[in-house]
Amino acid sequence: MDRNQHYVLGADFGTDSVRVVIVDAFDGNLVLSRTETYSRWADGAYCDPIHNQFRQHPLDYIESFRKAVRTLTSTDAYVASHIKAIGVDTTGSTCALCFANGSPLALDSRFANDPDAMFFLWKDHTAVDEAEQINRAFSAWNGPDYRTYSGTLYSSEWYWAKLLHVLHHSPSLACEAAGFIEHCDWFPALLTNTNRLESIKRSRCAAGHKAMWHQTWGGYPSNQFLSQLDTRLVRFSQSLGTETYTADQVAGLLDARWAAQLGLPNRIPVCVGAFDAHFGAVGGGVAQHVLVKNIGTSTVDIIVGPKPERGQQEKIVSGFVGQVDGSVIPGFIGYEGGQSAFGDYIAWWRNMMAWPLTNLGIIENSCMNQAIDRILPELEKQASIISTTPDSPLALDWINGRRMPSADQRLRGALTGFSLGTDAAAVYRAILESTAFGARSILDCLSRNGITIEKIIAVGGVARKSSLAMQILSDVTGSEIHITDSEQTCAIGAAIYASVAARLYPHVIDAQRVLRAGISRIYTPQQQRTLVYDSLYEQYQRLGSFEETLRAIALRTHT
Repeated sequence: MDRNQHYVLGADFGTDSVRVVIVDAFDGNLVLSRTETYSRWADGAYCDPIHNQFRQHPLDYIESFRKAVRTLTSTDAYVASHIKAIGVDTTGSTCALCFANGSPLALDSRFANDPDAMFFLWKDHTAVDEAEQINRAFSAWNGPDYRTYSGTLYSSEWYWAKLLHVLHHSPSLACEAAGFIEHCDWFPALLTNTNRLESIKRSRCAAGHKAMWHQTWGGYPSNQFLSQLDTRLVRFSQSLGTETYTADQVAGLLDARWAAQLGLPNRIPVCVGAFDAHFGAVGGGVAQHVLVKNIGTSTVDIIVGPKPERGQQEKIVSGFVGQVDGSVIPGFIGYEGGQSAFGDYIAWWRNMMAWPLTNLGIIENSCMNQAIDRILPELEKQASIISTTPDSPLALDWINGRRMPSADQRLRGALTGFSLGTDAAAVYRAILESTAFGARSILDCLSRNGITIEKIIAVGGVARKSSLAMQILSDVTGSEIHITDSEQTCAIGAAIYASVAARLYPHVIDAQRVLRAGISRIYTPQQQRTLVYDSLYEQYQRLGSFEETLRAIALRTHT
């Protein structure tokens, strides 16, 4: 039998690693996959968690991608020679100062070790003050509220807040830059040797969800508004242009030098980039009334809805953090919500439990990782036999701030209801329950806005690794939770877009029907547990209100 001659490559740049897949474009078979971690990031370089500083060096992205792709193409030369297009997604808003050619400043030897010259990772919250400055500015602004389609508050995780922060924190460095570029815009430009800022095709997904771009006001916020914040912002805004592109569009053709390095055909199409969760939603099967919950270090919840009819105004989903035409599937409004911590919350508790192992020298280094790796499975085992009651310990999942409803990165997590009988497994279960309560608050937000969810699909590492977390999520929300059969749904989404860019399918929906991940397991809610969780959810909401009050008092005292 003749081998297929149409393959596509999808690359998913996550928080910790890049995942690359090669997919058969005709039947969706995942032919090859490879994951490579970011070496500097793994060592904790350029990060300061105490001050919420999380930076990534662009070389981490380049080196890991090159290694992953080269490993795959050297495994099967035939498949490599028949790859028709490349799709790329990244975390976001993950952005960096760049030169006029689009190259991040950290790739220049003068700035190679300056964290402010690197990519500000999505979860970097050093721009909290700048986000507040942006939100305050709207109270004195008589023009459009550019946050209308991005929720009620602008977040420190987003583009303009991070740019404003680097202007304040490193003004001399900012003077060296010609622009501030999203990872998902830079990498396709790098692969296609698009070396002028004005020629780089900007992602509709990134611009609409994180940079307040919308057709209603002709693109990005006006120069007049940006000047109220800092006149230097205008120069950076002008480097963006006004047009944005959906990810089914071609950013350019693979440069010959990159083709040689990667072992790929020369001049194959490279898609316009987008964010990982949005591609993951496509790879997971997002559709109208179908919510895809991408559960990893944080969560991003994605749904799509119809565009307004001609002459009608777009419905605003209050409390959600973004709604953008074409950000998920061209021709539909893409809605984004989520939680600022999920897997990170679990990892935090594991690291707390591992503190004696890592700090007291009571175990040999050769055994350290093995011992730490046993912590979560044992916590999961013990927590699964605990029966939750209305008097059980309660946690708040805002340990990395609150993404929604109403983003506020100054808020903190909380643990309450402990006794001398509370053990590590009980705390672990409370943490899992808190993440499920946060998920339920998102569903409540959608319901209040008249959006019906008929199906929930969970993708991402935590969804596949923690059966307890998924059962609790089902019990708390009272909904079935469908788990995909692939660990690589984001990369599959990138491959779906690549297949459209290669003109193997006329539309993303056509490609999605064939190439999306399947369902491997369904968690069903247990009614008796749901009744208990209804009571605890009310307590969770009151605990959240208390934290808001407490944080407001603390901030007033601090100022």
